Amino acid sequence: KKDWYDIKAPSVFQVKNVGKTLVTRTQGTKIASDGLKHRVFEVSLADLQGDEDNAFRKIRLRAEDVQGKNLLTNFWGMDFTTDKLRSLVRKWQTLIEAHVDVKTTDSYTLRMFCIGFTKRRSNQVKRTCYAQSSQIRQVYSLHYNYVIKHEWF
Repeated sequence: KKDWYDIKAPSVFQVKNVGKTLVTRTQGTKIASDGLKHRVFEVSLADLQGDEDNAFRKIRLRAEDVQGKNLLTNFWGMDFTTDKLRSLVRKWQTLIEAHVDVKTTDSYTLRMFCIGFTKRRSNQVKRTCYAQSSQIRQVYSLHYNYVIKHEWF
């Protein structure tokens, strides 16, 4: 008593068919398309673009509309795979994280995240390269001002 629906990616991606999903058939007052709406699917960007260099980026697609046996989706977020995130973080350096809420021209609100790390200088003798808290605040404010100043959308 299940039906298969094709998941269609938004037009910005090269690959249009993402996969298939199951849903219980329409029965009585329970409509199958209502069970599909607002589902979130996680797909590798490598699968969407056909480029294996982007395999560590995960794209979340949210089901918005059902047309026949096709399930139309919208972009719902991006994330890194845990192994990529863990490989970025190293010992003996400072991790600087920042986030900014940005309003787009079509009145969507995006939360942009940025990750930064301190780096040893080429002539540095000391093994560690930690940043002071005042330097971390400066880097955070630089990121914030850069994102706010530029009109991305």
